[in-house]
Amino acid sequence: MKQVYFLILFLALSFSFFSQGFQVNFQGQKQQGMGCSGTALFQDGASLFFNPGSTAFAKESSINIATTPIFANVLYVDSTTGQGYRTENPVGTPFSAYGLFNLKKTPSIKLGLAVYTPFGSTVQWEKNWIGRFALTRLELKAIFIQPTISYRINDKIGIGAGFVLSTGNVNLQKDIPVQDSLGNYGHAELAGKALGFGYNVGIHYDVTEKLSIGITYRSKVQMNLNDGKATFTVPTSLDSNFPDGKFTGGLPLPQVTTLGFAFKANEKLTFVLDINHVGWKAYDTLAFDYTNNTTSLLDTKSPRNYKNIFAFRGGVSYDLIKNLEVRAGGGFGFTPVQNGYVTPETPDANRAYATFGLGYFFGKHFSMDASLYYTHLKRTDKNLETNLNGTFTTNAIAPGIAFVYKF
Repeated sequence: MKQVYFLILFLALSFSFFSQGFQVNFQGQKQQGMGCSGTALFQDGASLFFNPGSTAFAKESSINIATTPIFANVLYVDSTTGQGYRTENPVGTPFSAYGLFNLKKTPSIKLGLAVYTPFGSTVQWEKNWIGRFALTRLELKAIFIQPTISYRINDKIGIGAGFVLSTGNVNLQKDIPVQDSLGNYGHAELAGKALGFGYNVGIHYDVTEKLSIGITYRSKVQMNLNDGKATFTVPTSLDSNFPDGKFTGGLPLPQVTTLGFAFKANEKLTFVLDINHVGWKAYDTLAFDYTNNTTSLLDTKSPRNYKNIFAFRGGVSYDLIKNLEVRAGGGFGFTPVQNGYVTPETPDANRAYATFGLGYFFGKHFSMDASLYYTHLKRTDKNLETNLNGTFTTNAIAPGIAFVYKF
């Protein structure tokens, strides 16, 4: 019965990584340099994500391509043994691409297409770590595709809306506490593709020549995995207990409401502030339905009990010299993961981070942006289901680069 308990826990816990663990907030290099904020300030095509209403004020068409490699490492120290274990994660490669287009005959209308990766990375724990029956490896790739239209009502107000198609792949692996004659543990692997839909709407308002306000709402996206494949490697005598087969599942990616402010102190200096409310409470239970049920593999409902949270992001931009802009910022976000629910996939904690950025204009049409992000997280907890009890310490650094062409 013990192996059944751990197996079901693996299947339930694994999708937690998708929802929060290494959530990617890198959708625009200019914004990343300013603390990942920019809801009330139009800067380039990345506003298709940050505020579709702001893109109504674009004066030119543009193409924006960017990537932000993530170098992340997690150290787990077990409270009972004092032993430490580390991840051996490969480099994460989130990217974004934006096309924003003016219509000559209707200049008040802008069309755009955004492709970005708000979730995605790989967690690989070292061999024989103490939590191997909870997770050994998790790989996730998620891509959001967002066609967008925006409209400038007048010189001060712009509105916009985008439809979101979300597609993703997931591969999850763990050991099972059953052994063959050589002492090798069993192994489980889950793989599949997920699909979801949502929308992104926003309003931009220039209150004065110096002060702008932006409000956006990104809807919940229900990711559905309808044709996943479960593969088990166990001793021959247990094959009937762990049959390979299909499974279905679902996960709500939360709604996000953002209120943003931008203040242009002068022609060179600009301040921005974003306040996010993230509806993680929607993620209260994770359920799975398996095609081939046995006494060892049952349909499951696993409690998550996430809570809604606030996050605060801010930054500053300054035109240092001709064609060179410097940026800096930071932020703080409360964790949605309550005590008793921290997992190897989501070693999340209250999160503070710092950013720095540069932008250089090579001429009227071409520019380049770069950013640097750093965060340090630490969380001690005992999971109520797996009894994994210890401290997770996470360090992540992410340098990013973007190329922008205007025409």
